Amino acid sequence: MDIYLKLKKKISLSGVSQITIKDVAEVVATSDVAEKLEPARIMTVDTQNKGSYLVSVTDVVKLIKKTYPDASVSSLGETDAWVDYSPEPTFEKAWLRWAKIAFVSVVLFVGSATAIMSFHNDAEIPKVFQGVFEMIFGYKEENPTLIEVPYSIGLALGIIVFFNHAMGRKITDDPTPIEVQMSIYDGEVSDTVINIMERQQEEGKNGSS
Repeated sequence: MDIYLKLKKKISLSGVSQITIKDVAEVVATSDVAEKLEPARIMTVDTQNKGSYLVSVTDVVKLIKKTYPDASVSSLGETDAWVDYSPEPTFEKAWLRWAKIAFVSVVLFVGSATAIMSFHNDAEIPKVFQGVFEMIFGYKEENPTLIEVPYSIGLALGIIVFFNHAMGRKITDDPTPIEVQMSIYDGEVSDTVINIMERQQEEGKNGSS
């Protein structure tokens, strides 16, 4: 009998007293086998305190082997899973979420404007515009609005296209650069937490021995 196991990297749980196979992994097998394995308990949790738990794929395989010793178990997912447990579900208040959005928006706006102005100052963009205007129209203009306005519109459109977002909607189905960076960040955080917990477990084993 073949059993396939896909372990998740990060799982958030709340209000439970134990971690089961269904919580941390997807089991692919016949329906009766999956129904029997999914509720199997991997470990108990401290229901009074928030905490992090490390579940290794070997722990799940050993648990499966106790029930089906002759089964062939293949792992298709992660080698370790990070379970982030909290006694009760946490819900962020609406006003706090909007306050965070407003704060981040202001910081990004001011920071972006400062960066653009600093670049323009370093590159002497006004002189460049004056030179382009003189080259096209044949005379010098201190404030070449005909060059500055299209440039400003193009700059705004370029930012919108780059971030793939306008008026709360995506331009294409591709992930935005922020979504890509957030995904990379989440993956690195999960890997770091798992590595720390693995090291703590190793230190605990060495200390006890």
